[in-house]
Amino acid sequence: MLDVVAAAGLSCVEWGADVHVPPGDRATATLVRARCLDRGVRVASYGSYFRAGPQGPEDFPDVLASAVALGAPRIRIWAGTVGSTAATAEQRRAVVRATREAARQAADVGIELGLEYHSGTLTDTAASTLALLDDVGHPGVRTYWQPPVGMTDEETLDDLRQVLPLVDTVHVFSWWPRQERLPLDARGRLWRGVFALLRGTGRHHDALLEFVVDDDEARVAVEAAALTRLLANEHLLGG
Repeated sequence: MLDVVAAAGLSCVEWGADVHVPPGDRATATLVRARCLDRGVRVASYGSYFRAGPQGPEDFPDVLASAVALGAPRIRIWAGTVGSTAATAEQRRAVVRATREAARQAADVGIELGLEYHSGTLTDTAASTLALLDDVGHPGVRTYWQPPVGMTDEETLDDLRQVLPLVDTVHVFSWWPRQERLPLDARGRLWRGVFALLRGTGRHHDALLEFVVDDDEARVAVEAAALTRLLANEHLLGG
């Protein structure tokens, strides 16, 4: 994986807990960190599958231990397992409690949290994401963002505008009209608009390639080149 990232000229990478850096496996995390340093690739974040709510604070220390060993400044977590319109009040409270406590633990070691922006969770819409972050009320919790499935370019950019002040990381891919994977350039107009909005904040954001067509490693370099073109003259880092 690291060879693919480095060969493609990407500057940073998010390491996933599902395959490459398991929670609690500090030895692997330490090794991955060293290899990243050796290749000049920055660790952008630790992509955990901690599900706040169904999982509680007692499940977070292993996630945090791997993030620390990895040298990750941010941990991606998930806001439960139920969409915002289906969640009960108690389910929502459980997500808030678990997120707030995980944030407290992470802040103690200088790490921030980023919520996955995804269907089937409490961050499935801009409005629900903003409401959840307000309820959590912790400065160390922000959100990722990615294009919602099925939205037009204009609808997608409006969605980003709503959460823009609280976004720190963007998952970059081109799906259309639903979950059909396309080359990144196929939605170049959208991504140029996205990066213009991000640039306008004056803040740094990580732009992370998430999907390529057919999961083909040989396409990563092509998509990385497309990302570089789209980021031209933008104050962003792609990974």
